[in-house]
Amino acid sequence: MTTLTVLGAVLGGGLVACGASGGSHGDRPTAADRTTAAAHAPSAAPPSASPSAKSPPTMAPGPAGLTPVLERGPNRTDKVVALTFDADMTADEGPRAAAGEHFDNPRLLALLRRLKVPATVFMTGRWAEEYPAQARSIGTDPLFEIANHSYSHYAFTAPCYGLPTLEEKAIGGEVERAFAAIRKTGARNVVPYFRFPGGCYDDAALRALAPEKVTAVQWDVVSGDAFATDADAVAQQVLDGVEPGSLVVMHCTRSAAPVTDEAVDQVVPELRKRGYRFVKVSELMAG
Repeated sequence: MTTLTVLGAVLGGGLVACGASGGSHGDRPTAADRTTAAAHAPSAAPPSASPSAKSPPTMAPGPAGLTPVLERGPNRTDKVVALTFDADMTADEGPRAAAGEHFDNPRLLALLRRLKVPATVFMTGRWAEEYPAQARSIGTDPLFEIANHSYSHYAFTAPCYGLPTLEEKAIGGEVERAFAAIRKTGARNVVPYFRFPGGCYDDAALRALAPEKVTAVQWDVVSGDAFATDADAVAQQVLDGVEPGSLVVMHCTRSAAPVTDEAVDQVVPELRKRGYRFVKVSELMAG
């Protein structure tokens, strides 16, 4: 993430959550929640979101066998763009969820389904444990795919905007634990991609991550939605940055990114008017 985005995440205790409402500790359904029940239901996917019999594409290892890093699609002429949403709940935020803080954005998920926008959700294992029904809903809808965002959302190198830092020897287990937590929910559309917490990494982190056989996925467009209150500004920042093959990083949580759904509702029709097609990261990587 950029300094603005990640610093906001740290100050707010970490950006968290993407999914439909309900199914969390301390998250009692309200009348408003019930009106968003459609966010739970997998939608009929458009042709670009149809499940593929092939394994998701990955990148070849980098120099000296380091984990490869994708920052933008390999095809820079086709007008496609991938919207990605970080579900970056940290390991110590359970008490906040139990106290009633909402780390989800059901309106956003329902909007993506209504607009038939494929998307990739980078999910922490801790979030999957807190919201297993939501993780399963996302991970069984062919419109979406779930990628790994670590288990705890701790940094893989320091400094990283004040995040606690993992020891290098713990990196492999952190990634494996996240995949296990996500799959335990029943999610099936799980892809071998990884996003570093805070976007922070170095060669040591790439080397430690290499045995996990994942492709690290960064971005070239920052939405600026973290703690933003002006949906128009967020939408304009995305629209100004998108180019063919772009990867956009956004978030989906009511408490830390409250206007993301409003921004997406502006971004999608405008980019389609410009001739863009939305794809998941796996489709972007396929070229």
